[in-house]
Amino acid sequence: IIFLIMEDRNHSSVTEFILAGLTEQPELQLPLFLLFLGIYMVTVVGNLGMITLIGLSSHLHTPMYYFLSNLSFIDLCHSTVITPKMLLNFVTEKNIISYTECMAQLYFFIVFIIAEGYMLAAMAYDRYVAICNPLLYNVTMSYQRCFQLTVGVYILAITGSTVHTGFMLRLLFCKANVVNHYFCDLFPLLELSCSSIYINQLLVILLSAFNILTPSLTILASYVFILSSILQIHSTEGRSKAFSTCSSHISAFAVFSGSAAFMYLQPSSVSSMDQGKVSSVFYTCIVPMLNPLIYIAFATYTTANLNARSLTH
Repeated sequence: IIFLIMEDRNHSSVTEFILAGLTEQPELQLPLFLLFLGIYMVTVVGNLGMITLIGLSSHLHTPMYYFLSNLSFIDLCHSTVITPKMLLNFVTEKNIISYTECMAQLYFFIVFIIAEGYMLAAMAYDRYVAICNPLLYNVTMSYQRCFQLTVGVYILAITGSTVHTGFMLRLLFCKANVVNHYFCDLFPLLELSCSSIYINQLLVILLSAFNILTPSLTILASYVFILSSILQIHSTEGRSKAFSTCSSHISAFAVFSGSAAFMYLQPSSVSSMDQGKVSSVFYTCIVPMLNPLIYIAFATYTTANLNARSLTH
């Protein structure tokens, strides 16, 4: 559908955009380039390492690690869609992106940001079943169920991205072509349009609310039941283990949903683009890097804690 719209689009005079970047201060360009290059390298190594480790270790072929490997794949793709072009902006005088490339970046960015939220919700459901219904866990979280949940995540992500990008392709871009951002995001592009953006703004608020609140409420409901079950565990070791398996997931979701909500659930008149840049750095660069580190840190802590307990007893 998107490509058909692009073929029919011949009324916009803008054929390329200029990305303004994260900052215009020359003395910050090199330090920021090195910083985000380091972040991207850690992101790639961390997420590829996580996927490889889970794939090669047969004892990690469980639903929890199946979803975690999918989350690592989403984080890797999400960061790759944004960061390489962002790095170019630090070392070139003008970071030019064609109209087609800009729309493609917007499309895949939205796919992976929506997929991230729903994958975290699927992981919360997995933890709910594991803690609240442990005897039925292997039956409930069968390979078929895990596959269905994963397919559902990507269907929701592709559908939401197709709607956003499809309506963006219907807009006119006449003369202004400087995107006040380091990538092609929704609000900065809408500011450049010389046609009515009312429907687009309405879609951003409605779909963003749906795609942020739905995973958030799913996770909240899951953890209400999880907390209730944990409080009924009499063993201190059992409570500690249950809490530790959930803490990493809660931490990852809090950072991601908080920064995304700050950007997309505010009216554009309230949130300036400069604030939006800082907020978007978290869910485009920081979160994909932190997720594997968070899960590795909590896994290491849990293992060390359990070993210490076993030695004392």
